[in-house]
Amino acid sequence: MPKFVIERTVPGAGQMDAAALAAIAGQSNAALRDLGPDIQWVHSYVVDDKIFCLYQATGEEIIREHGRCGGFPVDVIYQLRATIDPATAELVR
Repeated sequence: MPKFVIERTVPGAGQMDAAALAAIAGQSNAALRDLGPDIQWVHSYVVDDKIFCLYQATGEEIIREHGRCGGFPVDVIYQLRATIDPATAELVR
């Protein structure tokens, strides 16, 4: 399945405590159960007023449906084209 990065504006996200983040994760998990195997949450990065989520999904439509079902904003969806890290530089030698 293709991978996508979803940008979500969530004011105050970076100041949320563990209980608030657990509640958001629970909402996401419930929506994912309802949507079935065409979408999978990998993980998310929480910063000041944004959450960046990595998902595997069959397409953008189901990502938007997940946001609708879970009550999450979906500002921008980026399809992941490649992943690089420091070791990537060693591959071209």
